[in-house]
Amino acid sequence: MTVHFDFDNSYARLGTAFHRPTVPSPVAAPHLLKVNRRLADALGLDADALGTAEGVGILAGNRLPAGAEPIAAAYAGHQFGNFVPQLGDGRAILLGEVVDREGLRRDVQLKGAGPTLFSRNGDGRAALGPVLREYLVSEAMAALKIPTTRALAAVATGEPVYRETALPGAVLTRVASSHIRVGTFQFFAARGDDAAVRKLADHVIDRHYPEAAGASNPYRAFLEGVCARQAELVARWMQIGFVHGVMNTDNMSVSGETIDYGPCAFLDAYDPATVFSSIDRNGRYAYANQARIANWNLARLAECLLPHLDPEENKAIEAAQEVLSGFAETFNAAYVDGFRAKIGLQTPQTEDAALIEDLLLRMAQHNADFTLTFRNLGKAAESAQADGPIRGLFADPAAYDGWAARWRQRLAAEPREPGERRAAMDAVNPAIIPRNHLVEEALAAAMAGDLAPFERLNEALAAPFEDRAEFADYAGLPPVPEAAYRTFCGT
Repeated sequence: MTVHFDFDNSYARLGTAFHRPTVPSPVAAPHLLKVNRRLADALGLDADALGTAEGVGILAGNRLPAGAEPIAAAYAGHQFGNFVPQLGDGRAILLGEVVDREGLRRDVQLKGAGPTLFSRNGDGRAALGPVLREYLVSEAMAALKIPTTRALAAVATGEPVYRETALPGAVLTRVASSHIRVGTFQFFAARGDDAAVRKLADHVIDRHYPEAAGASNPYRAFLEGVCARQAELVARWMQIGFVHGVMNTDNMSVSGETIDYGPCAFLDAYDPATVFSSIDRNGRYAYANQARIANWNLARLAECLLPHLDPEENKAIEAAQEVLSGFAETFNAAYVDGFRAKIGLQTPQTEDAALIEDLLLRMAQHNADFTLTFRNLGKAAESAQADGPIRGLFADPAAYDGWAARWRQRLAAEPREPGERRAAMDAVNPAIIPRNHLVEEALAAAMAGDLAPFERLNEALAAPFEDRAEFADYAGLPPVPEAAYRTFCGT
C-alpha cells in the first residue's frame, strides 16, 4: 500500500523570492493520532495508506512523498497593529498542492515539522494541545459551514517540546485553498518590489478570483473580491459566537478562509466585549471589534496594491477608498441576513436590524447564553409554550418576554408554517459548538494519554445542527459560569 499525492505545485513555481526550500526535520517515534478519512477521500488520498508506516512518516515529516517540493513561505505582517517586515512560516512547511475531486486546488502543509529560515530562533515544533485544538476547531468550523482551513491528520512525534514546561510534541497536516495572506503582499510591498506584488496578485487572481481577470482593472476587482469574502466571513464568525483572537494581517487569508486557530474560542454568555487571548490586553481583537479589524487589515492590502490600481497615486488612493468603503455595507448586509435567519425571518423588513440588536442587547445585559438562546428560539418559534428554556437563560426572564412579544408580531407577517420555520432555524443555529470547557477537557485527557474524549467531541462536532441524544451532555450550559477563560497562541 503506497501513499500517493498527485502534486501540482504552483506556488513553488513562483520562485524563491516567495519562499525558501525547506525540508522537514525528522522526529524520533511518530505515531498516528487521527486521520480525517472524509477529507482524505475528498483529496483523492487513501486514508488507509496514510495510516501505514510510510504514511505516518510523511505526516510526521520523516519522509517526503513523491512530487513534494517542501517550502516555507515568506510573509510579513501587522501584529497587534505593529508592522514586522519579515515573519514567514516559522514552523510550517508546505509539501505541495493537490487538486481535489471537485477540481479545487488545495495546499497540504505540515505544521510543527521543524525549523525554517523564518523560525526566528524558534524550534519550529508544535505541542500536542495546540495541534489537537486546531484539529477540533477547524473541523468544527467546516461542519458549521464556515470557510476554513482543514485538518487532515495529527501525529505525535515521540519528542518533547519546551515552552514553559516540557510538553508532548505533535505535527498537524493542514489543508487550505492556499496559505497566501495579506502579510504575503506586505512582505514585497515593504521592500518596494512592485513586480513581485503584481506576480503574486496575478497568481491569486488565477487561483482564487478568476472572474477578476476579465475586469477592466483586475487588481481592483481582486481587492473587491477579497473585501467581500472577508466581510461575509467575519459576519459568519459572529453568527456562531466565534472569536478569532489574533487577527493580525499575517493571519488573514486572501482566499477568504479562516486560518490560524491559536487563541480562538467561542462565546458562552453573550458579551460583545469578550476577549479570550492572553496577549490581547487592550481588546483589539474582541468579538465586537472583528469587523472593524478586518476592514483595517484590508486597508493594508489596498496599500500594497496602490501602484496597480492606477498609475496616478491620487487616483489609486481614491480607487482603494471606494473599494474599502463597500466593506461596511457588505458586512452589515451579511450580518443582518444571517441573524435574520437565526431568529426565523425569511422576508426582509426595515425593522429587522433593530429587532436583532434589541435581542443581543438584552442577552448581554442579562447574561444569556449565545448558542442556547438561538437554538431554543426554533422551538419557541414553533410554539409559545416552549418559551420556558429561553426565559431561564436570562437573569431576568422578563427581558426576554418584552422582546418575544415584538418578535412574535414580526413572525406573524412571515409566510412559513411553524414547523418549516423551526427546521430552517435549526439549520443555522447549532445545537453543539466547541465550547471552551469541552475543548479543554478533551485536550487535558489527550495530554494524559487518553484520546477518547477528543474522539467523542470530534464526532459530536461533525453534525452540529442535529439533536442527538448520545451527545446531549455537550448541548447544555457549561457546568460553571465562564469567568476569565484565557487562550494562548500555542507557539
